[in-house]
Amino acid sequence: MDRRSFVHRTAGGVAALGALRLLSACRPDAPTAAEDAEFVALRERYFLKTLKLNPVTSTYLGGDGYSPQLAATNGRLRDFSPTALQEEVVFLQSIITALGATPVATLSPQARIDHAVVGAQAAYMVHQLADRRYQERCVDTYVAEPFRGIDWQIQGMTDVGDGLLGTEQEWSLVAARVGAVPAYVEVAKGNLLAGKAAGNVPDARLIARDGIAGAAANVEYFSTTLPGLAKEYIGDRSFAGTMLPQLAGSGAAAGAAYDSMVGFLKSTYDPNDTTDRYAVGEEEYAWRVANCLRETRSPAELYEYGAAQVAEYEARVFRVAEEVSRQAALGLQWGSDAERRAGVRAVMDHLATDSPKNDTELFDWYKDAGVRAVAYGREMQMFDIPADYRLVVTETPPVLRSTTDASYYPAPPFKTTGVGRFYLTPTDNDPGALKLNNRSSVATTAIHEGFPGHDWDYKYMTQHASEISDVRWLTPGAVEDSFSMWEDSMSAEGWALYSEELMAEASSGRPYGFYEPGEYLYMLQAQLMRAVRVRVDVVIHTGRMSFDDAVDYFVAHVDFFPDARAGQSSDPVAKAAFDNATKAIYRYSKWPTQAITYNLGKNNIQGLRAATEQAQGSAFDLKAFHEKFMGMGTIPTGYFREDFLKG
Repeated sequence: MDRRSFVHRTAGGVAALGALRLLSACRPDAPTAAEDAEFVALRERYFLKTLKLNPVTSTYLGGDGYSPQLAATNGRLRDFSPTALQEEVVFLQSIITALGATPVATLSPQARIDHAVVGAQAAYMVHQLADRRYQERCVDTYVAEPFRGIDWQIQGMTDVGDGLLGTEQEWSLVAARVGAVPAYVEVAKGNLLAGKAAGNVPDARLIARDGIAGAAANVEYFSTTLPGLAKEYIGDRSFAGTMLPQLAGSGAAAGAAYDSMVGFLKSTYDPNDTTDRYAVGEEEYAWRVANCLRETRSPAELYEYGAAQVAEYEARVFRVAEEVSRQAALGLQWGSDAERRAGVRAVMDHLATDSPKNDTELFDWYKDAGVRAVAYGREMQMFDIPADYRLVVTETPPVLRSTTDASYYPAPPFKTTGVGRFYLTPTDNDPGALKLNNRSSVATTAIHEGFPGHDWDYKYMTQHASEISDVRWLTPGAVEDSFSMWEDSMSAEGWALYSEELMAEASSGRPYGFYEPGEYLYMLQAQLMRAVRVRVDVVIHTGRMSFDDAVDYFVAHVDFFPDARAGQSSDPVAKAAFDNATKAIYRYSKWPTQAITYNLGKNNIQGLRAATEQAQGSAFDLKAFHEKFMGMGTIPTGYFREDFLKG
C-alpha cells in the first residue's frame, strides 16, 4: 500500500482518524509566537544541523522532504574524521549553552518538553564523541550505516509504476552515496587504529559478527545485489545507459573497500583475544538510564524490578501452559516448580508439531496472522482502519541478520513516498528454528511488528507528522546500532509490546481476546522475554553476570531449556533455542539499555492509561488515549506524563 494512501483514502482524512484532540492549536496552553519564538528557532537550527551531520538519519526520516536545505544529504555519508567530529562537539556545546540561557518557565508546555529533549540528545552526543570517543570502536556503525543509507533511499523512492522505482535525481544521489563509501571506510580504519592505540577496543564479538561478517556481506551487497536492484528498478528508462554503469563501477569500488575492511579487522585485532569489552559499567549505565530514557530508578533497582517481572510472567505462563496441556490431554504434572518448568517445555514441544515445512510457509503464516490481526482490530473497532490497510513482510537483508529475527523500519515520515518494511529473518529451513516458529508463536510477533504495533504506530504518527515536533523524531547517534541513544525505543518498542497485550484483552466469548490459547501462551512468553531482558541487560553491563551465564539464564527462563547448552549437540530445538539466546545476549551486549526499553516503555504506557482513566472516569475514551499517546512522538513518557494527565 502506498504510504500516503493511509491519509488520503480514509473518509474525512485527519478527522476520520481522530485529530489530536489535546494537542491541537485550540488548547488553552497552546504556544504563542512570543512565548516560544526564540526557542523554536534554536530547536530548528539544532534539528537541521543534526540531519546535515547525520545524512543517513536524514534519509531515514525523509529529511529532503522536510527542508530544501537537506536535499543533498541523500548523496553523502557521515563525516567521522577527527576534525569534523570536533566541530560537531563545539556545535552541540553551543546548543547546550543556549538551552541553559533559555527562560524555561516562560515556554509553553510542549516547548518545555522539547527543551528537555534537545538537552538530553545534545548531552548524549557530546558524551559519546568527547568523553567516550565511541567513534574509535563503533565497528558495527561503520559496516551497517552505508548499507542502511542506500537501503532506506530505495525504500523511500518514488514509485513510477510498472514495478519501477526512483527518479533520475534519486538514483544519482544513490550513486553519489555509494561513491563516498571508499573514503568513509578509510576514515573508519583510522579511527579504529586510534582506538586500538589508546586501548579503546571493541568487543571481540562485535569485531567478528558485525565487523568481519557484516563487511563481507557488504561486499556482496555493493558489488552484486545493488547493481541488480538498480537494473530491476530503473528498467530501460532513458537514464539507464549512464546510471547503471556508474552504479556498477561505484558499487564495485564500495565492495572492494569493504573487502579491505575484512582484511583490516582480521589483521588489526588479535583473534585469540577473547576479553569481554562490552560492559559499559554501573556509572555509565545509570547515566544512560536517567539521561536517555528519563527513568528514575538505579541499575540496582532495575535489577530487582526485572526479577519481579520475570516471576510475574513466569507464573502466568505456567497457568496458561497447564490449560493448554489439559485441552490437549498431555497428562503433565504441575505440582512442583520443576514440574511446571518441564511442563511448559513439553507444551511448547507439543505446539511445535504444527510448524512450517519451510521458510516459504513461515512467511505465509506471518502474512496470514497480519491479516487476521487487522480484521480483529476492525471487528473490535479498536482504531479507524482504512479499508486498504495491508502489512508487507520482507526478508531481512543479510547484513542485518546477525542482530534480528524480526524488525520494522518505517517509511520516511517527512516524505510523500515510500513504504514501511516488516523484516523477517528466514531460518534457512533449519528444522529446529522452524519448530520455534510454530503456528502458535507467529501471532504475537506479527502484532508487535505489524498491527497494531510498529506499522500502525508509525503510519499514524506519519499522518500527524506536522503536529509532532521535529526533534521528537530524531535518533541521536544512529538509527539502530551501538552508537544509538535509544530514546525513541521507549516509545516505539513500548507501544509495540503494549499492543501485544492490548490484543489479549478479553471480550465477549474470547477470554484471550484475539489469541487462541496456544497463541496467548506465546504472547506471554514474549512478555516474559522482555522481562528477562531487563534482568540480563542490567547484569551484563554492570558486571553482575558473565555473557555465558546470561545466555544460560535467558534460555532457561524464556524457552524453558535449562540444559540447552549441553543438549544442543543432539536436539535441534535445543540448539535453535541456544543459538537464539546467544544472538539475543550478543545484541544486548552491544546495545546497552535498548533491551530494557520494551518492558519499561510498555509499563509506562499502561500506567499512563490507568492514571488517565482514573482522572477522566466515565469520560475516558481508549481510542482517544491511544491517538493522544501516539501523537506525542517517539520520546519516553517521562518527558510528558505530567502535562498529558492535565489534559
